[in-house]
Amino acid sequence: MALIYSFIVLLLASYINADKETLVLLDNLAIRETHSVFFKSLTDRGYSLVFKPVDDSNLVLAKYGQYLYKNLIIFSPSVEEFGGSLSVEAITKFVDDGGNILIAGSINSGDVLREITAECGFEVDEEGAAVIDHLNYDVLDQGKHTLIVADNANLIDAPMIVGAKKTSPFLFRGTGLIADKENPLVLEVLTASSTAYSYKPDSHIEEYPHAVGKNTVLIAALQARNNARVVVSGSLDFFSDEFFSSPVQKALGGQKYPKSGNQELSDSLTKWVFKEEGVLRVGKVSHHKAGEKDAPQYYTIMENMVYEIEIEKLAKDKWVPFDAKDIQLEFVRIDPFVRTVLQSGTDGVFRTEFKIPDVYGVYQLKVDYTRVGYTFLNSATQVSVRPLEHTQYERFIVSAFPYYASAFSMMGGVFLFSILFLHYRTNEETKKKSE
Repeated sequence: MALIYSFIVLLLASYINADKETLVLLDNLAIRETHSVFFKSLTDRGYSLVFKPVDDSNLVLAKYGQYLYKNLIIFSPSVEEFGGSLSVEAITKFVDDGGNILIAGSINSGDVLREITAECGFEVDEEGAAVIDHLNYDVLDQGKHTLIVADNANLIDAPMIVGAKKTSPFLFRGTGLIADKENPLVLEVLTASSTAYSYKPDSHIEEYPHAVGKNTVLIAALQARNNARVVVSGSLDFFSDEFFSSPVQKALGGQKYPKSGNQELSDSLTKWVFKEEGVLRVGKVSHHKAGEKDAPQYYTIMENMVYEIEIEKLAKDKWVPFDAKDIQLEFVRIDPFVRTVLQSGTDGVFRTEFKIPDVYGVYQLKVDYTRVGYTFLNSATQVSVRPLEHTQYERFIVSAFPYYASAFSMMGGVFLFSILFLHYRTNEETKKKSE
């Protein structure tokens, strides 16, 4: 009996943590020690981490059509070739199928890492290039000004992604990224200051740098249309124990902070990229005529419709009612005929009432909610709207009185004409008979 009970407990535990199975690819196992605080924070939040060298010959993401992991961490910037069945194409398909990825590069980022990030809308500088800032570097810098200090002002204004406002600046040592400006799904999470640029520290600048000023992205993110999430950092050291606990002070003067904001930002980023934060879902959707409860087979033009939708948010592994005041409903037939704001209730149900336009056809009730940091929320419900039946039209409308008058006057004229005509013929026949 005890064995059966233990088996059931293990089965339930594996089911609960199915969304937290995470594969960690490392250049070498020493990274597991130098980044122990980062990995411990994940295990403390319930993640099951599987550490493997990036060149392991048994690497595989899926078996028998099912993915073994929900999340992937690539802390192997210098990788030249993946082991096993893993490849750039396999990782791209992993994202296309809804998987989440955290990638960290470095000054020695290889071509494979560059290919992966390019598929996600980011461009990584060439091997050997680093972000340099001659005005905003840390006092512990070794003289090349590559240990830069990134201020909170350069952080994206999206609390769902980066958490609450940080008190300390961030330490960064790595390569620069450029985000695709034409890609609306790409987010510049942390950028360098206006005095920074990305180039090889030991080389004279003979051509325009890969990235200059605030166009130099230090950390970037992507949320795909299928709600898969990707975070790319140009620095592997950003997540290290050394950078987490290191004090921060700009070499050219400024306040000294006892600890960098790297760990706080790292926790917020991993919560977002692994879908602990900013996840929404649609529950029950209903619609009916005003004053009724059940949805009709069809609606009639000019009727009042009531629409309700339940929206929930994931918070600490539990679904709770979502609260927002900017969710809109569109009543669409090719183009929106009605656009109105949904009113939120305490139970997470958003409701609105509107008048159906005087145009019949097949419509969709659409809710398309897109906000930075949240998963894309889409809901579409199809309804039919018919014209009025002949018994439903208004009778004797005021604007038609002239037509009514003309009709009755014509009837009266015909009636009088008939009387006169018949009376005249009767008189004529009487005269003929008398003669």
